[in-house]
Amino acid sequence: MSVAMNAKIIGSGEQTLVLSHGYGGSQNVWDDILPVLSKSYRVLLFDWSFSGAIEQPQQVFDALKHSSYTAFADDLISLADEMDLKGAVFIGHSMAGMIGCIASVKRPDIFSHLVLIGSSPRYLNEEDYEGGFNGDEVENILFNIESNFETWATNFASLVVGANNPISVEKFSKNLKRMRPEIALSVARIVFLSDLRDVLENVEVPCTIIQCSNDIVVPMSVAKYMQSKIKGKALVEIIETDGHFPQLTAHEMLINVLDRVLISTTQES
Repeated sequence: MSVAMNAKIIGSGEQTLVLSHGYGGSQNVWDDILPVLSKSYRVLLFDWSFSGAIEQPQQVFDALKHSSYTAFADDLISLADEMDLKGAVFIGHSMAGMIGCIASVKRPDIFSHLVLIGSSPRYLNEEDYEGGFNGDEVENILFNIESNFETWATNFASLVVGANNPISVEKFSKNLKRMRPEIALSVARIVFLSDLRDVLENVEVPCTIIQCSNDIVVPMSVAKYMQSKIKGKALVEIIETDGHFPQLTAHEMLINVLDRVLISTTQES
């Protein structure tokens, strides 16, 4: 599993951190914060089976098997077991945050703390829930991925990262365009059409929810909703910045938040 997922460990320390990228990404989205974290911690990096960084995705990504978040959580658990992880701190961006939540419910021994960056249990709006997207918007996203992936990827990268950060937009855009279009569509369906709100009430591992103040993908209300529904202790940290990728566009602010979180988790343990 570790070889197939390009897993590697950087740095050393008593505590292990697991950095987990989201949709369209790869482990290189953590490049700006990795040098700081690896000075004090043992950091596990990897690529999800859907990532364009996987050289032979057909060997690790199965559209039938990987048709839900649960399958990715099982992959994460397998990787953690291979690496003999116990009590690690999981740092998951976007969809990876919810994967980490599911994994923590199945195996609470693996992670001692979950850091959920821009994560959401549901992207579709409901009468009593603001997910950020209405049905027509999601259908339009899926249609554009299927009909013209390259153009969609260019536009989507600029939208979610923030057009005022061209270097970061280009980095994410390159990652996104490396995905196979059929895999990008399959995983996008999972992301935008899933409803994982019921998972939250089973998450007992302490959580820190990191939310950008102006995230076009995940409204602030989602972070507050998650905090209210997670069974264990959950805190919300706000980063005053635009976009969905603070590890790319506001990495110094993200490092400051992570420093506080990791110091507090060390004191707790």
